[in-house]
Amino acid sequence: MIVVTADQVSSRTQADLAGAERDRIQREHGARLLLPVARNAGDEIQLLTRDARTVVEVVFELTRDGAWSVGIGCGEVRTPLPSDIREASGEAFFAARDAVERAKKSSPRLAVEAAHDDAAHVEALFKLALLLRERRSDQGWEVYDRIVAGAMQSEIADELGVSAPAISSRMKSANIRAELDAVPALARLLENLDSSTGARA
Repeated sequence: MIVVTADQVSSRTQADLAGAERDRIQREHGARLLLPVARNAGDEIQLLTRDARTVVEVVFELTRDGAWSVGIGCGEVRTPLPSDIREASGEAFFAARDAVERAKKSSPRLAVEAAHDDAAHVEALFKLALLLRERRSDQGWEVYDRIVAGAMQSEIADELGVSAPAISSRMKSANIRAELDAVPALARLLENLDSSTGARA
């Protein structure tokens, strides 16, 4: 199983984000989670899933504005699962805890932990994707948000009042197509890492 633990950056000096982020993730991804998202220790949120694609999506969402340090942990989880994730335990939770602590000292603020050498490879590819996203301009994000919502390039051009070639140029500069093509591959690598770390309940 896969655990994601995220800790808000500079939570003592910034507005609290944990409650709203917990609710958003539950609302948008809850159907693919094994337990409801929980808030821990004030400024930390945690989720549990078997779905690697969901993890990639959540990680990309959390790291977009640099407001969170994110740890991904793969491994066994004790079963039967409790009703509250805060009562759950197992290697995946320990790995996610180690990962988020390491992520706080990393750039980008992400780390992957598992009892397998491939964890370092998965982490490296995640970081490469996050570094590309960090370079994206506001104009690039305008196009990205519309593309992932299902809009066609011609529709985006009309909405933004620019030419279709201008949208194509923004997509290229923002590495949008490269990211969208990489997401399934990254999810598969994470799924393979999860499968290699022990029995799945």
